[in-house]
Amino acid sequence: MILDKERALYLPKHKLLAISDLHLGKSAHFRKAGLQVPSTIAQTDLQRLSTVIEQYAPDALLINGDMFHHEINTDVDNFLTWRKQYQQLNLLLVKGNHDQLSSADYSSMDIKIYEPSYCLGPFCFIHDAPKCNEKELYPISGHIHPGVSITGKAKQRLKFPCFYFGNSYALLPAFSLFTGLYNIYPKADERIFAVTPKNVVEV
Repeated sequence: MILDKERALYLPKHKLLAISDLHLGKSAHFRKAGLQVPSTIAQTDLQRLSTVIEQYAPDALLINGDMFHHEINTDVDNFLTWRKQYQQLNLLLVKGNHDQLSSADYSSMDIKIYEPSYCLGPFCFIHDAPKCNEKELYPISGHIHPGVSITGKAKQRLKFPCFYFGNSYALLPAFSLFTGLYNIYPKADERIFAVTPKNVVEV
């Protein structure tokens, strides 16, 4: 398992790249509501995703919930243009609470839908871990946009997205840069990996 600083997880054995909470369309949704949100957010996230795909050359990209924020809008148009570059890439979506497009919409974009989970080896990818019924598998979830606060020697406090690996389930960081963070407080036998601008570090 490889944890990437672009908030992605790669399983070399399966040639599977996994991310969570892409939230395409969120910035356009806020602009439609009158909020001044940059129009380049979705494009930046897709460029980051291209970088990770080109680095690992996966056979499949799994989005572990909340690929689209709500409805079809201009941000989704950007995705359609991006998708044409990766027509050979299997695109899998585990539906999350924000994924409300029609089956026809997903099919037209060549996206395979899995609901509520996609299981592979010892892992069960599911958007909301408590809903996992595969007791013999280890759930890998998204949904809450996990983050961790780190205090420096001068008592400065920095907050980063993180990967969390607990006894019962794991959490992937939100891939989109346009998301908040929910602080995670691990127990002694649990592991957290902070995603810094330069690398992924265990804390």
